[in-house]
Amino acid sequence: MKYSRAEIQRKAHKLPGLRFGDQELTSFAGLVAFQALCDRLGIQERLRRCFRPFRRGAIYGLDRIIQVLVLHFVLGHRELAGIQYYRDDPLVQRVLGLRHLPHVATISRRLKEMDDEPPGRLRGENRDFVLEGLAEEDLPCVTLDLDGRVQLTRRYAEGTAVGYKCRKGARSYYPLLCTVAQTGQVLDALHRQGNVHDSNGAREFMGECVEVVREGVPGARIESRMDGAFFDEKMVDLLDDKGVEFTISVPFERLAELKKIIQERQRWGKCTKETGFFEMDWKPKSWGARYRFLCIRKKVHKQRKGPIQLDLFTPYQEGYEFKVIVTNKKGKARSVVAFHEGRGSQEGIFGELRTSCCMDYVPTRKRAGNETYLLCGIFAHNLIRRMQMIVRPPERNTTWGRTPLWAFQKMGTFCKRVIQRAGRLTRPGGELTLTLGPDKAVKKELLFLLSALQDAA
Repeated sequence: MKYSRAEIQRKAHKLPGLRFGDQELTSFAGLVAFQALCDRLGIQERLRRCFRPFRRGAIYGLDRIIQVLVLHFVLGHRELAGIQYYRDDPLVQRVLGLRHLPHVATISRRLKEMDDEPPGRLRGENRDFVLEGLAEEDLPCVTLDLDGRVQLTRRYAEGTAVGYKCRKGARSYYPLLCTVAQTGQVLDALHRQGNVHDSNGAREFMGECVEVVREGVPGARIESRMDGAFFDEKMVDLLDDKGVEFTISVPFERLAELKKIIQERQRWGKCTKETGFFEMDWKPKSWGARYRFLCIRKKVHKQRKGPIQLDLFTPYQEGYEFKVIVTNKKGKARSVVAFHEGRGSQEGIFGELRTSCCMDYVPTRKRAGNETYLLCGIFAHNLIRRMQMIVRPPERNTTWGRTPLWAFQKMGTFCKRVIQRAGRLTRPGGELTLTLGPDKAVKKELLFLLSALQDAA
């Protein structure tokens, strides 16, 4: 439908006067979809059961504090101080089942008073939640990617240390995250101080993740991908003994014998148009067992250093980049390399955790409280992913690189498009009604989500 210029344009008017009152207005009308998700999955009951021992003598039990923090991320807020800007929102209060939300000081105090038990319980609840989703989808294969990320703080906090992966002198945590490639969810997180090596505690942590996946999804084949920081005989033997198909980057520059083999190699098979390979059953001298080593070289343009004359033609100088992968997979070299390189999708998960789930924010000076805050952000991320898995069927087939089976919408995008919508709660005829604006896209998305979640229940 076309409009005339007169129908579109209007004169500018003076600024309206302001009046504040209790009009049952909400800035987060899209929370009705999130409430339907929580009702379907029984999130409140799960958290109440998980933190039942901590409910005694407190107006706000620990389960309520965790619910508030999870919803805090879903609403698109970062710092704890943001809670004061929606404490009186009627729809937020209804979703949480509270007449009054706790003050920022109350939540901060509860985080400071925590010991190591609450974060451990929340870790277990998050694992169970992710595994339930995997079991519902009945996936034939589960791919676990392992890597660490720096959590920087500009002040002193318990358990932080001066690390070498951030700016000089800065204190940080260095959590180790295990993600599921097929769903883009975080299965578990190991909280560590910032001055440890990537592999610190990784072997035991990976063993736990494999065991819980095998128990929760018994029929699935388990795979794993890691970078060179986790290259270790004990890690390789652990994965092989547990029947996990793995690929691990090899820091071959530290292995003089392997480096010599690559330099002297003359015949390279063709992997793709620009890459060649050869493979061998090999082991470092200190290892006991032999494994399959894939050596790959890729043709690249070497960087030209020095002054450049822009008015003259400068030909490219070609060279090779080399990498080595140790694996127990039996497929062709091309599929194994594509599988290993697919772990780069984990960076997208880390980026979303940093921007939407405040992975780079440390709220308190106590280690347990900071770990709990991080786990709440991870749980919120997993909830939004689970919602998209419920309302839509998988949109992709399994690829060599193990691309996520769903084309997920980022949490920040979902919040802006659906959650952060103005509405008004009224009771015409005694029936509670939420009235939103006439935006057709919002109406279509909300009705679709509510219908899909109710049908799935």
